[in-house]
Amino acid sequence: MTTQADLSARLAVMISEACDGEITAAEISAADCSLAALGVTSLAQLRLIDAIEDEFGVEIDLAGYVDHLAGLDDLARYVGERIHR
Repeated sequence: MTTQADLSARLAVMISEACDGEITAAEISAADCSLAALGVTSLAQLRLIDAIEDEFGVEIDLAGYVDHLAGLDDLARYVGERIHR
């Protein structure tokens, strides 16, 4: 079973990869702000969503409420709820 801490750590790496390493996983994990405030572009968010959907088998709907993309904790909670269903 994946813990919330493990999931957050993995997602931080995935966010860094989606940003081509311009933001490190450590910076993402330590930040207390939104992904956008960290410099995660909309293109990087799309790459991240594709990677999350591929790795975890969850669908991330961008058509409605997207606050789950606000920050690492929100994203980890959102993904965690869907992979443990």
